[in-house]
Amino acid sequence: MRFAILGAGALGTILGAHLIRSGHEVTMIARGARAKWISERGLIVHGLSEISARCTVVDATAALTNIDCFIVATKAIDTAASLRPFTGLQVGTVFSMQNGVQKDSLAADTFGQEAVLGSMADFSGELLGSGEVLFTRNAGLDLGELNGAMSERVTELASLINQAGVRCTAVPDIQTREWSKFAAWVALGPLASLTRLNTWQFLTDDRGARLAVALVREACRLANAMQIQLMDLSPLPALKLRDAGDAEACEVVKEIGRRFQTDASGHRMSMLQDLDRGSRIEIKETLGYALEQARRRSIEMPILSMSYEFLNVGR
Repeated sequence: MRFAILGAGALGTILGAHLIRSGHEVTMIARGARAKWISERGLIVHGLSEISARCTVVDATAALTNIDCFIVATKAIDTAASLRPFTGLQVGTVFSMQNGVQKDSLAADTFGQEAVLGSMADFSGELLGSGEVLFTRNAGLDLGELNGAMSERVTELASLINQAGVRCTAVPDIQTREWSKFAAWVALGPLASLTRLNTWQFLTDDRGARLAVALVREACRLANAMQIQLMDLSPLPALKLRDAGDAEACEVVKEIGRRFQTDASGHRMSMLQDLDRGSRIEIKETLGYALEQARRRSIEMPILSMSYEFLNVGR
């Protein structure tokens, strides 16, 4: 298949490198120093996979043709503006691996509703200062039709990506999965950014675990008000944390932290990575979106609101 990937950070590089290794044609859409680096050296991945793959690199002004699948892998910052140059591009399928839950509607505004698949990315990596990418977690990538159908295109695409080496599954309940991941993101993003700790460190801390539980419960209240069903998924099980007693819920979080320590001790949330690089962080489009939806429905999210204000200091 012919893929175009917008964004050559950690996730875009990991997925692109695996697809190339599996024999597919990949065009990376990047700019500036990152585009120059990939043009000269290719996509280089270490960690769970060892890949060095050459690819075509273009910027957003390039005229793309014959693209089967367009993948959005940029940060969830100014997404509408990032997608605007591709308005009118004819592609078979589009999906976004961005954080947050606005991504599908933004993709539909550009490419049309019928082209868009929902996506829940639960694999991780880090773009190192060297320009190479460290692949740290391969829990999975869920893809699904927004109407819940198990179509031929989603099952074939998921199988293709899975065979390439990034675990991928076609699912009939992608909105539930996107929001269930978002409930975890509402907790993990702020905690990582405010503590500046690796994921396992703040999850195994008593105070970090308590805050994680409280933040997930706030996200669950919002989802309930919006009549969106949730489920228990990696990395934090939303329903279990919502329904368990305080002590049991904290122990669940700490046990997840211990598994991170064993299996992915170097894992750091992408928001923390951005902070350390001095890059913009995607709080308006993720946490800010949750707070705006909560305000519209008179849902109180005091811990998330306070975290958001701290993260906005000086920005």
